[in-house]
Amino acid sequence: MPAPSSSSSSSSVCTFLLIFLLAVRASNCAAKATKNTRPPRQLSADYYAKKCPQLEQIVGSVTSQQFKEAPVSGPATIRLFFHDCFVEGCDASILISTKPGSKQLAEKDAEDNKDLRVEAFQTINMAKELVERKCPGIVSCADILAVAARDFVHLAGGPYYQVKKGRWDGKISMASRVQYNIPRANFTIDQQLKLFNSKGLTLEDLVVLSGAHTFGFAHCKQFVGRLYNYRGTKQPDPDMDPRLLKALQMSCPQFGGNSDIIAPFDVTTPFMFDHAYYGNLEAKLGLLASDQALVLDPRTKPLVQQLGKDKQKFFQAFSVAMEKMGSIGVKRGRRHGEKRRYCSMHA
Repeated sequence: MPAPSSSSSSSSVCTFLLIFLLAVRASNCAAKATKNTRPPRQLSADYYAKKCPQLEQIVGSVTSQQFKEAPVSGPATIRLFFHDCFVEGCDASILISTKPGSKQLAEKDAEDNKDLRVEAFQTINMAKELVERKCPGIVSCADILAVAARDFVHLAGGPYYQVKKGRWDGKISMASRVQYNIPRANFTIDQQLKLFNSKGLTLEDLVVLSGAHTFGFAHCKQFVGRLYNYRGTKQPDPDMDPRLLKALQMSCPQFGGNSDIIAPFDVTTPFMFDHAYYGNLEAKLGLLASDQALVLDPRTKPLVQQLGKDKQKFFQAFSVAMEKMGSIGVKRGRRHGEKRRYCSMHA
């Protein structure tokens, strides 16, 4: 057999190298595709089990103290969590302060968030400070907010449920994104459903999560229209108990002088997390038009009646709904999120 020529040998080597390089490139592309399509890690209750096992106890020491010293911190923190999750997802973007001199306002300075209580922000900041001492750079503000909200539900007599963790803090906080993502006090059921559905939440979630109004307070401006000029009729809302109407009119004049006055969502047990909210709706004792609408609409009324009769059913459903809401728009990894040292400013 004749020996191969040098040109033939060189050609074979080139062919081999070309095939090898193509194979390597294909392998890299496949690996990259696998990496890009790999589903993100799910939230888990034991996310910090190794890196910050004391997390729940640390946050609990703050929430229990706040519950005793400033009871309004409870409903205020739950509302803060709700407002956070509905804008940009549950990423603590609502905690970021507007930069001094900036024309771009942060979420917390949006008109719809101006009534959020300072006690809620203080609670999260205090908890974050303690967590950072024990576990620096590990735990997100978003997870601390979720845990604190659960703590306050339980402290007020509500259910204790496992909080799944693993959220990162969001990098974007814009007041302009708040208005169309937060339900208003006079929303109809259709308007509320449209908003909740856009967040991946159902009609049942709407009714159940509204049950958070079993404690807490609202400012007069959120319901004064029901007292004097309901939906432009120049008459009070006929679906409000006359005694409640009279009491609220005494506290909230139609014009002026009511900006700082508040009234309880639940007039029967305003400081307890129970299921009285639903019974109140059936008795025409709902404070907001959006609350009372739940018992007037045939789509939501049956569930209102069920939850009003069964506290455990409400507690169980609320725990599930809070987990579901707490998963909205979760950020993961440095590409989409950050771990803030101070919750009010970017890392």
